[in-house]
Amino acid sequence: MRMTDIQRCEIRPGRLVEWTLSPRTLDIAAELPEDTRPPAYIQESHLRTARSVREDGLFVPTWLGAAFDIPGPVDLDVLQEALRAWTLRHETLRSGFRWGGADGEEVRRFTLAPDAVSLHREDVGHFPDATDLARHLQDRFDRVADALRWPNLIYTAVVRDDGVSVYMAFDHSNVDAYSIYRIPAEVCELYAAGAAGRTVPQPRVGSYVDFCEAERADADRIDGGHDIVSRWREFIRRCDGRLPSFPVDLGVEPGGPLPEQRLLREPLVDAADAAAFEAYCRPFGGSLVGVLAATALIVHEIGGESVYRTVVPFHTRSRSQWSESVGWYVGGAPIEVPVDRAQDFRSALAAVRAELQANRRLSRMPIDRVLRLLGTDFRPTSPDLYSIVSYVDARGVPGSGHWPDQTAYALLRVSYGDQVCAWVTRLPEGLWFASRYPDTDVAHKNLRLYVERLRDVVTGVARPGQGGSGDLSAV
Repeated sequence: MRMTDIQRCEIRPGRLVEWTLSPRTLDIAAELPEDTRPPAYIQESHLRTARSVREDGLFVPTWLGAAFDIPGPVDLDVLQEALRAWTLRHETLRSGFRWGGADGEEVRRFTLAPDAVSLHREDVGHFPDATDLARHLQDRFDRVADALRWPNLIYTAVVRDDGVSVYMAFDHSNVDAYSIYRIPAEVCELYAAGAAGRTVPQPRVGSYVDFCEAERADADRIDGGHDIVSRWREFIRRCDGRLPSFPVDLGVEPGGPLPEQRLLREPLVDAADAAAFEAYCRPFGGSLVGVLAATALIVHEIGGESVYRTVVPFHTRSRSQWSESVGWYVGGAPIEVPVDRAQDFRSALAAVRAELQANRRLSRMPIDRVLRLLGTDFRPTSPDLYSIVSYVDARGVPGSGHWPDQTAYALLRVSYGDQVCAWVTRLPEGLWFASRYPDTDVAHKNLRLYVERLRDVVTGVARPGQGGSGDLSAV
């Protein structure tokens, strides 16, 4: 699934239908007692950040979504039951949060029983213009899939004679990119079974709510003297007391208002070049190491920093029970790459590999727990604590071979932020790049240059006999 925004996912006109949790379900939820399983640290931080930014007078949508087609004609009753069955499969989707405690500052969970969940369908009407439809969907998703309300998910379908296009949106607290990648195959399987009168065996899917409880209990066992906390303390000290930004000029005024963001998304290289790049980088750990090594060299060239410091996102699905689970299974590991000592791409690869080997284990400890123990005042003024460059190989996701035929996309909401978040995704057709970044002329110029140079690095490695060089000493 290529990552993009709602405006660029090939929306076509049609009749719009939407599903939200029913009034009956909301009434039941309002009376629920507290679920003693706490939020994950990453969920609590997300909610507090959203509230902090909102209190500063800015509404910053941060939802994620999925888009895919089902060939028709499609029975909407069967589709509705497929969507309900999929929702029940993943407990986090029927779990939410309230502010509570004596001071109203505690985040308390509640969770619906499966039999309390039903969907309400509404026929919104016909949209003859695709641009108007995309604008309507974005506005609707902004209002519903919001961190500070519940329920914060919504399912829609654009109905045409030849099938439907499904668009789903979720507040980030319940999903990560891998959760989104799994949606088309799971929903289409449930729909096909329902249309044929078959039942799909209920898989044993681990609950993200259970994961949150276990992860938090583990995180709460450490104190400020733990080695992981000490490592983060030194890293942040060397970042001048902050978490790292993308080390190039973004044209952002320090202390100024949170800027609007812009999306850059495009194919990076084809399947053959992606495979050759992977083969070259494999002795050092693979394409993730390659992308980070290339980034270190490129930002040194653009921004002049002698050391590339970043937080590398890793999934936290450490056990097989979480492999099919919907949730926000992401942690971060800090790395420092001394670029001024990297003479070429191979030495940069070796430096990144060494950093990841030394620090990857730190990603298993929620950074929000570490920040609390550091006692550092990171009152969030931006939805992103730091900039990231992420790499994911999505080819092993069930159903990934059908994504082009399904017009399947992972949807990203681009709104406001002063950081750079970039995602490189390995797909059957090659490498896909997507990034959101501050919408300034300087940032656009430097991000455009970064992507062009990243493409140069990959193709230079992949085609050493065609003018490229495995050493890349010119980078």
